[in-house]
Amino acid sequence: MVDTEPMFSQIGPLEIAIVAIIAILVLGPKRLPEAGRGLGRSMREFKSGIAGISGDSEKSSEPESKTTSGN
Repeated sequence: MVDTEPMFSQIGPLEIAIVAIIAILVLGPKRLPEAGRGLGRSMREFKSGIAGISGDSEKSSEPESKTTSGN
């Protein structure tokens, strides 16, 4: 039987706590907020880049209507 649930639905509070503790140990409490801001900023840029790519593909798939003026 194939499991069709998303992978992240199986992450519980214990796993999140373990990742947070490891992040604090690796980065330290002073650099952790800076790393979080950087991660958020890069995710925002990635999303806007993906939206730009999908917006460009929608525009290019529409036929351009050119109007000709009568002479």
